[in-house]
Amino acid sequence: MGWEAWLVLFVVVTMVWALAREWCPPDALTVGCLLVLIVAQGLFDTKSLPNAKQAFEGFGKESLISVGVLFIIVTGLMQTGAMNLLTEPFLGRPKTVLSAQLRLLLPVTTLSAFLNNTPIVAMFMPVVDDICKKSRISPSKLFMPMAFAATFGGTCSMIGTSTNLVVKAQMSQEGLRSFGMFEITWVGLPCAIAGVIYMLIFSRWLLPDRRPAISLSDDPRQYTVEMMVQAGGPLVSRTVEQAGLRHLPGLFLAEIERNGEVIAAVGPRERLLADDRLVFVGIVESVVDLRKMRGLVPATDQVFKLNADDSERCLMEAVVSNRCPIVGTNIRDGHFRSRYNAAVIAVARNGQRITGKIGDIVLQPGDTLLLEAHKDFVRQQRNSNDFFLVSHVENSTPPRHDRAWIALAVLVGMIVFATLLSREAVPGGLPERDFLLPAALLASLVMIATRCCTASEAVRSIDWSVLIVIGASLGIGKAIESSGLAKIAANQMIGMAGGDAWVQLAMVYFMTMILTELVTNNAAASLMFPLSLAVAKSLGVSYEPFMIVIMIAASMGFATPFGYQTNLMVYGPGGYKFSDYLRIGIPLDLLMMVIAVALTPFMFPF
Repeated sequence: MGWEAWLVLFVVVTMVWALAREWCPPDALTVGCLLVLIVAQGLFDTKSLPNAKQAFEGFGKESLISVGVLFIIVTGLMQTGAMNLLTEPFLGRPKTVLSAQLRLLLPVTTLSAFLNNTPIVAMFMPVVDDICKKSRISPSKLFMPMAFAATFGGTCSMIGTSTNLVVKAQMSQEGLRSFGMFEITWVGLPCAIAGVIYMLIFSRWLLPDRRPAISLSDDPRQYTVEMMVQAGGPLVSRTVEQAGLRHLPGLFLAEIERNGEVIAAVGPRERLLADDRLVFVGIVESVVDLRKMRGLVPATDQVFKLNADDSERCLMEAVVSNRCPIVGTNIRDGHFRSRYNAAVIAVARNGQRITGKIGDIVLQPGDTLLLEAHKDFVRQQRNSNDFFLVSHVENSTPPRHDRAWIALAVLVGMIVFATLLSREAVPGGLPERDFLLPAALLASLVMIATRCCTASEAVRSIDWSVLIVIGASLGIGKAIESSGLAKIAANQMIGMAGGDAWVQLAMVYFMTMILTELVTNNAAASLMFPLSLAVAKSLGVSYEPFMIVIMIAASMGFATPFGYQTNLMVYGPGGYKFSDYLRIGIPLDLLMMVIAVALTPFMFPF
């Protein structure tokens, strides 16, 4: 083994150790390790290490760009409320961690059998975040199971993951019989079922229960906000419980005003009627969520009179100063909207509940107002004597519910376009092309053109740290491959198995699994394909079981964040540590290996 392979091995081990010890953020660490290899290549001018161009090729890969573009698609779905329309029938409102996992894992596993894993995870990430907030479940209990479920489903068909397609393409190049759409299902489905059961049973003990240091209920600002049940909306005739208004985090329904009568003690079975005026008391984050709920509109008609397009509005907080000209006057008589081109949505005053309609509230110095206004309001009023403090509320642009079906149509169109035109869906079609990226780019443009989301929202939605980690990991994987480290390790491991076909099959699976934990899943499959084909020929047995275990093993990487790019996508949002992947991923890796190696020879005989 040359010095280049030893250097790469040292860098990889150091990176894994540093990630486990959390010495620095993953994006900075992976880029730093990649730069070490680039500098070494430049100093010694060796071809066994990637140069700068080769190392950064990963940042231009279609798969990486697709992940970035898919963030924009998800933003369009979220900004229109289409994501809730899509997922609420499946997910409902779980009350326990087990219920939430069960409702989440089954649809994710099923969908990922027919769609690429990456867009599935990208679409469900904001949904999981919403479930965690509303059900008060730790994000660490849901994000990793969701990502793993997408991996399980990807092994149930030939189009579930790009790894299967890579192996299928290599088989075609060698003149071998390719597998049909659902041949891999005979092994992939039992693995998926076992994986889901494992997560439901053991994640209770193996996954951490990490919660924010500050609870939502710790916020001292308690706003009083009025919302109205929209006539003809989805909440009409539903009970308070069915509408999801009973157990909102940091928010409670204080009363309902109906035809001049006040219902003070609102029970869970109280049915909502059109034009009911609902009075809530709670914190700003929950008021923002309430504002985005389909079927509820602000009770004040001032919102609809604002001189600003919906896409240009957002919520903001402003503290009234003692020099404000309308102090001592109610909001309506003070002509607040006309004076500031802003509508008061809610008012907070020293943690006490303020009774009466919004327009009748008499402003006092120190009142905190929750406003809906043009985004320039903060800039215009930052130095005003009328307010002590003015600030934006994050992710508070009013949802564009009227465009929800447009966003859903764009999503369906993207899926149909990518599936029907790709090689995996049209035998003999366009063999060298994958239409996921063109379909995603087109869908993102349509999302912006139809104003499902704005260009600025699209840019802000992209999680650049995730893309940096994925791109740098691809470069490090290239170094493992070009230095010969991967091939040496694979040859050594397979050489230890002897002449028994079943033992060789287990060694092929094990080595592929190890590689996919360190390099990309597609690189692991590409490296192991020629080696396993040579093993099958030397033993005089069928190549098919070896191809199946390569496809399964190259996807089933759960013990590190690098095992699959979806693992990296949930690394930050779930609040995970490197050790979390090791603790739950190693037993899961071994379980998948036992099932796949045991079943494959029966379904695909030697």
